[in-house]
Amino acid sequence: MVTMVGNESDIKELVKDLIYLEHDAIAAYDSCIERLDNKLFAGQIAAFKADHLQHLDVLREMARELGIQAPTEGDMKQMLTTGKIALADIIGDGAILKAMKTNEDDTVTAYQRALRHEDAIPASKAFFMKAHLDEERHRAWMEENAKNA
Repeated sequence: MVTMVGNESDIKELVKDLIYLEHDAIAAYDSCIERLDNKLFAGQIAAFKADHLQHLDVLREMARELGIQAPTEGDMKQMLTTGKIALADIIGDGAILKAMKTNEDDTVTAYQRALRHEDAIPASKAFFMKAHLDEERHRAWMEENAKNA
């Protein structure tokens, strides 16, 4: 799936879409954790999920500051992010991690775009940079460990 998140012209829509994206990611992480056979992998995925929960907290605060209602759950893309994980479970841990890596591709792209948003204030840009680096780290780990699973 190719995300369009990060292309919004309005900062309020960007923050709302990032919140949806984080909810979708958290749902995918939950699905991944319950399906992985390798408990070491599951433990690392749980640590990465904590990063997403922290991103969600920051984004909710940003929404509050912008005066918008933060979404409380994912959107229709959540079925795609979790569905890929369920299908990959048939093949095993390596396939699950590969599916998660494709989800991370979208979050890396979204935060990379958010960094360049013209209405983002310095504090927002700093958060977007941290989140982008987190997502790159998640993606690299998943890509590397999918080969070894």
